[in-house]
Amino acid sequence: MTEGDGLKVAVIGVGYLGRFHAQKWATLPGCRLVGIADLVPATCAAVGAELGVEAFADWRELLGRVEAVSIATPTPLHHPIARACLEAGVHVLVEKPITTTVAEAEDLIRVAAATGSVLQVGHLERFNAAVRAIEGLVSRPRFIESARLAPFRQRGTDVSVVLDLMIHDIDLIQSIVRSPLVSIDAIGAKVFSDDLDIANVRLKFESGCVANVTASRVSLKTERKLRLFEDEAYLSLDLQQKILTVIRKGAAPADGDLPQVAIEERTYEQGDALRAEIEAFADSITSGRPPLVGGAEGLAALETATRIAALVRAGAH
Repeated sequence: MTEGDGLKVAVIGVGYLGRFHAQKWATLPGCRLVGIADLVPATCAAVGAELGVEAFADWRELLGRVEAVSIATPTPLHHPIARACLEAGVHVLVEKPITTTVAEAEDLIRVAAATGSVLQVGHLERFNAAVRAIEGLVSRPRFIESARLAPFRQRGTDVSVVLDLMIHDIDLIQSIVRSPLVSIDAIGAKVFSDDLDIANVRLKFESGCVANVTASRVSLKTERKLRLFEDEAYLSLDLQQKILTVIRKGAAPADGDLPQVAIEERTYEQGDALRAEIEAFADSITSGRPPLVGGAEGLAALETATRIAALVRAGAH
C-alpha cells in the first residue's frame, strides 16, 4: 500500500448489489476505489461514470492494481474469480452464497489460508442492528421460527430460493444455536422459475433445538422475521423494521394469580448494514482480526443449504 493512498479496492460485478458495494467503498475513509469491472459494457460504464473511477470489461486487469475486492457477480462466477484474486494475494469479500458447491468453498478457504488473505462472505443480516442486539440475550434456544418472504424478481434466480434467501436465516440460526445438525426435513416447489421458489425446512440440532424455516420469493409481501423461544423467554425480531421484542417471565405470582410477563420492545435505527459489513472487512485487513463471517461460516451455511436443496429436489422428507 502506498503511504497515504489508503486501501486500494475494486468491485467485480456492479449490477444491482455490486453498485451499492462500489458506492460504499467510494466514500469509506482510509480506502480508495481504484476501479470496477462488469461483463455488461453499459452497466460498467454507467457505474464508472457515476463514481468517477476506471471501468474494466475484464476483471483480471484489476489484479496487481488493488489489495482488496468485493465480488458481487452471479454465484457460479464466485469461485473462479475469488480463487484468482486470493492467489494474487488480494483480500476478498464475496457475496453470499460463498460458492455454488461445497467443494468450491473448501477450495477458497484453502487458498485464502495459503496466501494469508482475508476471505469474508457477505451474509448481510449478521450486521443487522436487531440481530446484533440479541448477543448475550439468548442462552439456550429451544425452538426457532423464521420467515423470509419476497415478491418474485428475476434477479437471484440463477440459484434456488434456498441459496438466494433462506441461506441468510440458515447462517443466523446456526450462529445462534452453535450445535451440530442431526436431521433435516424439507419440502418446496418451483413456481415461476426453473428452480425452487418456495421451501420450508425443519432443522433439528444436537442440543435439542428445533428450527422451522420458510423462504419464498413468490409472496405478495416482503417479510423478514425471526422468533426465538427458550425457557422463560421469547424474542421476536423484525429484521426489516429493526424491532426487537423481548418477552420474559416476570416475578413469581401470588397463589391463584396469572403469571407476570415482562415485555420490552426496542427499535433500532435502520442504519447501513452493507457499509458496516464493508467496514468490518476493511478492519479485518488492516487489524489482522478474523472476519465476523469468514470462509468457515460461509461454508457451514452453504453445506446446510445444499443439503436442503438436494432433499427438496429429490422429494425426500
